[in-house]
Formats: sequence, structure tokens, C-alpha cells
Amino acid sequence: MSLFVAKRLAGVAVVAFAVGACSPQSSVAAAAAQSEQPAPVAAPAQPPSSPQPVGMLNGRVLPDFATLVEQVGPAVVNVSVLEKAHHINKQSSEDSDDPVQEFFRRFGMPNGPQGRGFESQPRQGEGSGFIVSADGYILTNAHVVEGADEVTVRTTDRREYAAKVVGMDKRTDVAVIKIEGKDLPVVKLGDPSKLRPGEWVLAIGSPFTFENSVTAGIVSATGRSMPGEDLVPFIQTDVAVNPGNSGGPLFNLNGEVVGINSQIYSRSGGYMGLSFAIPIDVANNVRQQLVSTGKVTRGRIGVQIQEVNAQMADAFSLDRPRGALVGQVIEGGPAAKAGVKVGDVILSVNGKSVERSTALPGVISAIKPGDSAKVEVWREGSTKTLSVKVEEFQEETQKVANRDVEEPAKADKLGLSVRPLGADERKSADTEGYLLVEDVTGPAAQAGVRPGDVILGVNGKPVRSIAELKNATTNGSKTVAILLEREGNQLFLPIRIS
Repeated sequence: MSLFVAKRLAGVAVVAFAVGACSPQSSVAAAAAQSEQPAPVAAPAQPPSSPQPVGMLNGRVLPDFATLVEQVGPAVVNVSVLEKAHHINKQSSEDSDDPVQEFFRRFGMPNGPQGRGFESQPRQGEGSGFIVSADGYILTNAHVVEGADEVTVRTTDRREYAAKVVGMDKRTDVAVIKIEGKDLPVVKLGDPSKLRPGEWVLAIGSPFTFENSVTAGIVSATGRSMPGEDLVPFIQTDVAVNPGNSGGPLFNLNGEVVGINSQIYSRSGGYMGLSFAIPIDVANNVRQQLVSTGKVTRGRIGVQIQEVNAQMADAFSLDRPRGALVGQVIEGGPAAKAGVKVGDVILSVNGKSVERSTALPGVISAIKPGDSAKVEVWREGSTKTLSVKVEEFQEETQKVANRDVEEPAKADKLGLSVRPLGADERKSADTEGYLLVEDVTGPAAQAGVRPGDVILGVNGKPVRSIAELKNATTNGSKTVAILLEREGNQLFLPIRIS
């Protein structure tokens, strides 16, 4: 199953067919009636004297989406973008990284069309957005306006505005654009932390260029982690979202925006019942920074984390699966300086509970660099609160260990064949581990241990020899948490003891 990011449509012509939904019997009856009776005179349309009743289901009132759309719809806009034709100059085959030039080189045309260069085709795209301030600031997706030379905003009353891109943040896929206006209709921002699975939500956007389209559904889940999107705890819904809905708002029944529709999960490229929205608190934090400073800064504490499942909770004597398990503490980072250790389980930050590991990056990144955070950790059967001074987030590189082979020894209870690493090997691999996994069977194989992994510890305690590894498995627990190093990263894996 592939992830489809609903990006701008480029050069797509949509052909619409109107299909009637009448049965053969009704068509015949209608034809007979027309042949026998004069055409009736249409009565003038009369507005209803009172609001129409809302439907009922199992004794409960169904949501009045029509009234909701009337209230919030004027603040939702269509975003059209134009990327103009650009002249692509001739470059030598040695110094050109342009994919179009690479295409022509592969087919024996090193200079592309016209010998010295050519004009790329202009590209158009459609997306959605919503007005968040009466003077014209609008939130949308970064992928909607990325690379655009012209951005046009259309409101529901068909007025058009030229917009400028104030800034964008690709890590969260949030962009801020601005139109010149005053007293514009604005949305009200809600609290996505209060969303519950099963709750009704509504989306307005421009799927496939059909402006102001309304779809509704329910919240499927919250705090979803997507591949490569560790800073955004996505809201999953079953609201119909398609290309062109990107950047549009997700409303709760109070008429508050709780998210920005951003992605779908699909095999076909179209809606298949899985839609994902960026929580509005994440997007609004990005907006405030882009408007005030023109850039986005994020906090970091210098740890690598993983999910705590039932086996991990058992291994670390937690009452239930919760928190974020620290698999690695970056040397010299804020967490290391504060005393955070590998094997700690982070339970809360500044009093905000961390139920799942996916929530932690967003919580930390929202803290202003330089501020201190109170981090509650679970360590050796009890809680401990540490003060961590948050630093500015930076991308970190990964190191790949180089490992040689020697005669392995066996740690039977886990199903591991391991051997000690020599001093030169440890230095070459830049690892703190002493045991290399040569072969895996039984419980270890089922847990996901791989040949080539380096064993660092068991249940949060380091092991430096095969004897220590064997002793660590006789603590009476049914599950042990093995700390491994794999391709420069550290992770815990729970192994049930045979």
C-alpha cells in the first residue's frame, strides 16, 4: 500500500458526465404522462417558513451539516497556482543534475530540444485554504504553493485575489499566504486534543477543481504517525478527500477548524477511506512563527525513541503500554546533560501526558529553544522528573557500522548466536557495544533481531559479555527488552524467553 500525497493537479483535463438515476418504470410513466397531459406550469420557489427538521437515527438527532456549511463556508477559499514556463539552459553532462536533461542524455540528446535549451511547460494546480485573520492571512499546505510563480485565491462569492506566499514549512506541510483585504470572514480554531474517534467532522475544499465541495465523516483515530512525518500527529478520518482538497479545513460540529487536510492513503491515487489532517495547533504554531519571524524553529532534546507495546511494558514493569521508550541518548545533547538514560520511558512533558511515542516529537518541537521542560520518566520501577533545557532542532546524520565475522557463541534462551567484538572492530564500527549477532533463531528471530545487530544492553542495563547476556535473561521476567544498535541507530526489541 503506497502513500499518496494529494499534490497539485498539473495539466489534467476533467470530462464530466451527468448520469440520470431514474428507473425504466418511472421513465415510461413520465413519457405517458407527457403525451396525455399539458405541461404543468412551475410554481415559484418559496423559501421554507421554518428550518427543516433534522433527521433522526436511533432516537438521536443527526448533525445539521447544511447550517454548519452556511456558517463556516465563506472563510474557505480555493487556491489556484501557476508555475510559469522556465528557460532551461544547456549544461554539460558532467555538471547537470536536472532530471529533464538527464532524460535527454539517456536517449542520446545531450542538449535537449533546440540544441541550446528549451522552455519547460507552464503548470497549473488547484488546492484549498481558509482565512485565519480578517486582514487576509490564509493557511494551506506547503505542497500546494511550493514552486508557484502566481497564486490566486477565490472566495465563495467568486471574488479573486492575488496572493503572496508569506512562508512555508515542508516538515509539517504548512504554508501561509496573504491577500489584501479587510473585514474578511475568518474561521474559528478548535482544540484537536479534544477529538474522539467516532466524532463527526466535515471538510470543505476543491477536489479535482470542483470548488466548495463539502464532505463529511468521522474521526477514525488521532495521533497517527506517517512515514517520514514524525513531527505531525495526524488526525485520521474517513472524510472523502481527493487531490484539490489539500490545504482545506477539517471542522468539528462546533464549526471550529481542528485540522488541515493534507494526505490520503491509497492504492489508486484517489480516496479509499483513509484521510489524514494536520492538527490545527501544529499548523497555527507554524503560522505564528512564519508571520512573526519568517522561519520556523523547533525544540529538540536529543533522544531516539520507540513505541512501548505490551511486551515492553512487561519488561520494564510498567502498569500498561504507554510513553516513549528512549532507545538512544545523543551524546552531549540536552537529554544527556539532564541525566536521561537509555531505557527510560518518557511519560509526560510539562505535565502533558505522552500516551504514545508518536506524540513526543510534536510536544518537544513546539517548545521554544532555550526553554526548560519538565520531563517525567519511568526508570527501574519508579518515576523521576528531570529538567531538560531544550535546544533548536537540527537534522542528524546516521552512521553505518562496519562489522567483520568471527566464531560465534550461543545464548540459547533467546535464540541468539553472538560473538564478542574486538577493540579494532568496535573502533571501526564506532559502536559502544561488545556483542555482535551472528545468527538468529526462535524468540529472537520472532522479535525482529537480525544478524549484524550489535547488542548494547538488556532491560536498560549494559551487557559486555556473553555471560552477562545470559545472566540478564534469568531475572524471572517472561520478557526481556534487548537494546540493539542497527545501522547507527539504537532500538529496543522485546523478546519472550523460551
